[in-house]
Amino acid sequence: MKHYPFILFYLFCNVFIYSFHGSIWVYLFCFFAFSAVVVWGSFAIELGYFVNSITHKRTGIKEVALTFDDGPTEFTPKFLDLLKEHRIKATFFCIGKQIEKYPETFQRIIAEGHTVGNHTLSHSNSTGFLSTSKMIKEIESCDKIMKNVGNIKTDLYRPPFGVTNPNIAKAIKKTDKISIGWNVRSLDTITDDENKIYKRITRTLKKGSIILLHDTSEKTYRVLVDLLVFLEDKKYSTFTVDSITNSKKK
Repeated sequence: MKHYPFILFYLFCNVFIYSFHGSIWVYLFCFFAFSAVVVWGSFAIELGYFVNSITHKRTGIKEVALTFDDGPTEFTPKFLDLLKEHRIKATFFCIGKQIEKYPETFQRIIAEGHTVGNHTLSHSNSTGFLSTSKMIKEIESCDKIMKNVGNIKTDLYRPPFGVTNPNIAKAIKKTDKISIGWNVRSLDTITDDENKIYKRITRTLKKGSIILLHDTSEKTYRVLVDLLVFLEDKKYSTFTVDSITNSKKK
């Protein structure tokens, strides 16, 4: 993997510094600094530290992608109604267990022309600590449910919480998935202030941005109402994530 040479080089430099010039404090400082970089790389999907993820579209026109994680839920039909009203197609990264809970909604997502992606079977809080084999099972189990419920197969995958590590990287490769990230994070699951969520999105929006939202609450639905008005006012069109991956395959 691409970061291994950097790790070996870093360790060599630290041994050299400690052996000839440095002190134990220099070594400890470097160790903790490097550890901080690794942790940062694990949680910041846009860095591509462990996995190369698609985080935006290279384009010269004003277009963005709306992506929704963690569904389908009881709120998803309202999101679908709104998107249909505005004639917008989005990308939904679905959890296998949620598909089993709301099969009709998942089928509606597909029937209305939206793109779907794999977001693991359970979206476990321990995702970052799972072995490669368990991560593969999480991805493949979600694939199986998608096939059974929606008769669809996807090569799109979004890591839960945006967390990546060597085990997750291996699982993505072995399941032939394409990792999808974002460059506009709404933080709609962290804050209840709808105005802050809206401003965070619109302030950081660029041509080709991939926006991370969640179809899991009334709060985000209300933000989406205002966001769609903003996009229309600023003459932004929308694209689905598969338009990027399909173009790369040609």
